[in-house]
Amino acid sequence: MAKKSYQRKRKKRMLFLGLTSVMMICAVTFTIGKYWVEIYSKYQEKKELEKELLSLKDKEEKLKVDVGKLQDPDYIARYAREKYLYSKDGEYILKIP
Repeated sequence: MAKKSYQRKRKKRMLFLGLTSVMMICAVTFTIGKYWVEIYSKYQEKKELEKELLSLKDKEEKLKVDVGKLQDPDYIARYAREKYLYSKDGEYILKIP
């Protein structure tokens, strides 16, 4: 009789330990999965921001070139004549489509 009750206690204990182990494994797996998804989304965001950084650096270079050009008075005069149809004294502007 004592042997049967010992076996029942042992089965209950093993069942309890098994369920507890399964629950712990599930909790750890869920936590690791959650962090992995977060890390992956940050990685994707980093890639997008790096692309944006490159495009902004290109834009900055173009703007620096434009600033350099706008320091030249001859360029400004030519730009104003072409873009806004300004003319020198005695010049006529003919716009041809």
